[in-house]
Amino acid sequence: MTTLQPNDHHNDKKDMLSHASKHGLQLDPEQVEINESGMDFLVAFTADHKGTSWVLRKPRRSDVWERAENERRVLMLVRDKLSIDVPDWRIFTPELIAYPLLNGVPIATVDPAGGGYVWQYEQQSLPDIFFDSLAETLASLHGIDHDVAAKAGVRVKSPNDAREAFSSNIEEIKQSFAIPQKLQHRWNSWLSTDSYWPEHSTLNHGDLHPPHILVDETRRVTGLIDWTEAECADPGKDFVIYFALFGDDGLRDLLQRYERFGGRVWPRMHEHIAEQWAAYPAVVAKFALITGRESDIEMAKGMIANWNGG
Repeated sequence: MTTLQPNDHHNDKKDMLSHASKHGLQLDPEQVEINESGMDFLVAFTADHKGTSWVLRKPRRSDVWERAENERRVLMLVRDKLSIDVPDWRIFTPELIAYPLLNGVPIATVDPAGGGYVWQYEQQSLPDIFFDSLAETLASLHGIDHDVAAKAGVRVKSPNDAREAFSSNIEEIKQSFAIPQKLQHRWNSWLSTDSYWPEHSTLNHGDLHPPHILVDETRRVTGLIDWTEAECADPGKDFVIYFALFGDDGLRDLLQRYERFGGRVWPRMHEHIAEQWAAYPAVVAKFALITGRESDIEMAKGMIANWNGG
């Protein structure tokens, strides 16, 4: 994550407000709060003169735009198919995306100092309603018909396509990063063992970490934001960060709830998700190659060299 200087903040605020104004959205320049935690977008929270709160997203790089177009198609598809809220983009340009702020609060935010999460509510004492509503949301999302998604223009990968994408990603990063032999052996074993892998794809959120999960005062999940990575692909993807945060027992519990709400599971789904987490350094490394930022590359190198994620 790149840290911007104060004058950069000023210029970014001015730029976003100017683009919003060009599209008829008049915002209060005195109420603009910048959030830098996103790696793809610089985000600002603000309000219009009627008091309505807005979210502004400014792409950080040119490659983000292609994924933003996919994200827009996903949002249009899922808006009427899920019981939760998703962003309703009112402005959609390469310079600015803007939508009214959703109800609810993120279950956690990124700690700018430590890089971990600051939980809105105590992680270890979250009630059943959080886990049930999350499982129900994922089951509903993953149950959306692929043909409908494809007709809406959403990226669709077959199970084999998704598996090959993991393999290609690992092969690509090996050209730029030194992979410890033990970690490489684990990745190879996972990729070459059929029983780990699903025989179906699902429509995934794709980046389901706590700041993207909104809840109400009862801790019920009410919305999901930041759908940039959404596509029809590997069903385990939406459980990977959850596994990292809640461990084996937490994942087993969520998968039981997910199946109860109609989610489709297979015998080694739990193990497959654990292996996806073990391969997460490759995901970070691929992202670093896309951005080309030295800070991202160093982060990926450190994660690969010191990986002990189970």
